[in-house]
Amino acid sequence: MAGDAKWDWEVGRKTLADVPAARSQDGDILETTVSPDGEKAALLLVAPDGSGTALVNGEPWPRSFEKLWHLRFSPLGRLIGLAMDDGEWTLAVDGRTWEQRFEYLWEPHFSIDGRRVGAIAKRDNLYAIAVDGEIWDESYHMIRDFCLNADGSRSAATVQIGPRKEADVEGFFAGMWTVVVDGKPWGEKYVNAWGPVFGPDGRSVAAQIRTGICDYSVAVDGQPWSERFGCVWEPLFRPGGKGVLAPVRIQGWWTMAENGAPIWSGRYNQLWLPRLSPDGSRLAAVASVDFARWTIVVDDRTWNRSWGDMVLAPVFSPDGARVAAIVKSDNRWTIAVDGEPWAETFAMIWDPEFSPDGGRVLAKAERDGRYHVVLDGRISRRSFPALWPPCFGPAGDRVLLRYLEDGKYHREIVPLGQLLG
Repeated sequence: MAGDAKWDWEVGRKTLADVPAARSQDGDILETTVSPDGEKAALLLVAPDGSGTALVNGEPWPRSFEKLWHLRFSPLGRLIGLAMDDGEWTLAVDGRTWEQRFEYLWEPHFSIDGRRVGAIAKRDNLYAIAVDGEIWDESYHMIRDFCLNADGSRSAATVQIGPRKEADVEGFFAGMWTVVVDGKPWGEKYVNAWGPVFGPDGRSVAAQIRTGICDYSVAVDGQPWSERFGCVWEPLFRPGGKGVLAPVRIQGWWTMAENGAPIWSGRYNQLWLPRLSPDGSRLAAVASVDFARWTIVVDDRTWNRSWGDMVLAPVFSPDGARVAAIVKSDNRWTIAVDGEPWAETFAMIWDPEFSPDGGRVLAKAERDGRYHVVLDGRISRRSFPALWPPCFGPAGDRVLLRYLEDGKYHREIVPLGQLLG
């Protein structure tokens, strides 16, 4: 996805943080993270007594905390961290904490627009979701996973609705899990529930459910599909919100279903990580067509090539015409685009990014302990000891680089024609 047009896209380099200078202070640098626009670099400085603070472009937060970890920037550039204060946990946002305190707090998620942040919170040995410091009125015995809608105004999670005694098999199969939205549970209980996701309207919620020993389905707003399957994977909504899709297992084979009915004629050994094109008209997923061989299937048509180790989630171009994915074979990683792998392979590679017009593909890769930018399979001459994933500018003619070099953090805008250098 191309960078925001509001970011600074003037060609040139800025030096924004000095890691050796930070290390010269009393403590160790345990974590480094940078903002999506590259304008901020945050270093986690931990003192000998275990207390921590953040240095943002060299400037420390107003205070330190007994414990601090998991520094992350929001899409809007706010820096958060999980912080212990007076023996309790909370979230620090740009150095200021939520008023609420908890026994523990973990797995923070940003809303898609970046304005709100939520996390799983534990209090009195019960669990709930807290968003911007406000916790659900109801708490539960366990929370497995959660999500926020696009603007963060609503939250949903899969929860264990009541206590369960050890070895209570009958109680387990009677159903102890459900989905909770804004603290309120669905009426139905299930043997298990996973992977809640909000629809594009920001209100509807779908999740995987298990209703028996080998009976699985998808429930939408508390209403399960009428069909039961041997297994299901995570659901996703079409952009219009009318269709809910999920990979399902039927008679030992996998295919794709929409609103409970199979929509693909193909049958696969495995099918997962489905992704829709931006307009929702095309659907791709990772598939196994032969034993221990993986590929991508797009609209029920598999690529001609397959790989023995791994294939990761497909990535559509902005216009939906092309698909790329990370692939691994013989313990080497690369990118395949429309079924054709790059000739170069790497020790590790990160998600591909298409240019705004879909014509070019960009990625970060590791080789021999150094990090490179790779464009359409060609490796940059420059390498870095640390590099964050590059991204195209909104016009596709420039690339944002965020990297460490000679102990300093740099933000650089490079013309596309000079990227490989």
